[in-house]
Amino acid sequence: MSTETPSESETVQERVEHAIADNEVVLFMKGTPQRPQCGFSQRAVGLIRAHCDEFETVDVLDALPAYRDALEAHSGWETIPQTYVDGEFVGGSDILAEHEEHGDLGETLTP
Repeated sequence: MSTETPSESETVQERVEHAIADNEVVLFMKGTPQRPQCGFSQRAVGLIRAHCDEFETVDVLDALPAYRDALEAHSGWETIPQTYVDGEFVGGSDILAEHEEHGDLGETLTP
């Protein structure tokens, strides 16, 4: 698991596209897994960690409005956190929790 920030030469839109395309499981969140900056991000990290040993995270706080726009273009949602598995939008912490309640989160997080 790693946490990345966009390089100066890469736009937020490009960063989002690359993170989604290059990682089996990626969580766009506020903060880092070690220091989540909102309860929803903390909840999402905990749910994913219960089923995945390795996943990518992207801290959106350095350019939050740009990340909201870029993520909305992919998912239709502007809320953060957002989880993608094998390039497909899964949802935020509420959707992850619903999958957990139904007993299929582990399967959902498996590419």
